[in-house]
Amino acid sequence: MIDNPRSPRVRAAAKLSKRAQRAETGLFLVEGPQAVDEAVRWRPELIREIFVTPAAEERGSALIRDARAAGIRIEQVTSPVLDAIADTVTPQGMVAVCATFPSSLDEVIAARPRLIAVLEEVRDPGNAGTIIRVADAAGADAVILTGTSVDPFNPKAVRATTGSLFHVPVVVGVELQPTLDRLRAEGARILAADISGHDLLVERAAGGLDAPTAWLFGNEARGLTPEQLALADAAVIVPIYGRAESLNLATAAAVCLYESAFAQRSVGVSSV
Repeated sequence: MIDNPRSPRVRAAAKLSKRAQRAETGLFLVEGPQAVDEAVRWRPELIREIFVTPAAEERGSALIRDARAAGIRIEQVTSPVLDAIADTVTPQGMVAVCATFPSSLDEVIAARPRLIAVLEEVRDPGNAGTIIRVADAAGADAVILTGTSVDPFNPKAVRATTGSLFHVPVVVGVELQPTLDRLRAEGARILAADISGHDLLVERAAGGLDAPTAWLFGNEARGLTPEQLALADAAVIVPIYGRAESLNLATAAAVCLYESAFAQRSVGVSSV
């Protein structure tokens, strides 16, 4: 058992909460038994080791058994050591160190996608992670983070995906215009979610959501710039019927992605 919070291995793992360290090592942290379980089930080859307290190991005995069967290194640690590694204030007793695994745009396009979320300058890791989770739930084929969007391997973003990071391809490090140009060349319609757009209900009634679609979502504070909007085929707003001042980005993205998922399935086309 590791009982020294300042041991080299513990300090190295704790540093992965920093983007520079993730970029240098190609590693990131996955916190909590639910997310670790998804990693073990779907991408065990990415896991370098799992740190777990005795109490968490007892609670998650089946998970730990599966991890050992997959040849994953299990390291029992004390609670203070786990606290030193974890990014959360009240960790759940289990943290995995995994290799980052961004997909390439070429891989996504080769799979003939029908539903994609494109995030441009989305800075909040909670929003980015939640959109990845929503995209997974809606059956989207990929999430693409362009420009200066947040790192999806940020600990908060990873937690917000609740394991969906291991289910849906995520592309990073690409620029907006060439990405949209390639998606359009492959037959995707680009829809920008923006307050300047026409009503989503109008788009639905016109049958504009049936085709392969890439939804473009912008920065939380200022949305999409005129230049970014000009890259889309149309802009669409999620209407507000009550007294709420606005929807947050992740909620609006959920509505848009599910509207497309419903429309595509209603004509017998499924997003894979």
